[in-house]
Amino acid sequence: MAVTRKPVVEVRRSQRRRRTVSAYRDGERVVVLIPDQFSRAEESEWVDRMLARLAAREGRLARSDAELLARAARLIDLYLPEHGSAAAPASVRWVTNQNGRWGSCTPADRTIRISHRVQDMPDWVIDYVLLHELAHLIVPSHNAEFWALVARYPRSERARGYLEGVAATAAIP
Repeated sequence: MAVTRKPVVEVRRSQRRRRTVSAYRDGERVVVLIPDQFSRAEESEWVDRMLARLAAREGRLARSDAELLARAARLIDLYLPEHGSAAAPASVRWVTNQNGRWGSCTPADRTIRISHRVQDMPDWVIDYVLLHELAHLIVPSHNAEFWALVARYPRSERARGYLEGVAATAAIP
């Protein structure tokens, strides 16, 4: 069994920092920035909390194409079971050249591409974007039949709102 070691942590206190806490990796070290007035107990609590956040973020960024394909298979089983192989993509992959859309699908060759901008979003948002593209393998257009397939995902409206919010804030200079 592999033992995961706690990284070397450097805590930097700031008199200018009032409430916010942040952390980042600096090589093998994790630097945690905290307000100077924090007690040792608060410092310890926030170091643990920020290490967990960094680990979660790094886990999301490490998502692979293989994981994305497995996620697609799970979504087909859950929400598009009667379509079986008609909903199955030939490939699903993360791409870095899609900055104007969250994902794309080419029904002719059954390929799906998901923007890297989605990688660090919550799992339920990734599932929505992926299911949206999977639905295009069955119905290429955005007609009522297509939206009925997408609506099978219970968090579809919430995910669309999330994506609209992200897009709106990205447009703010």
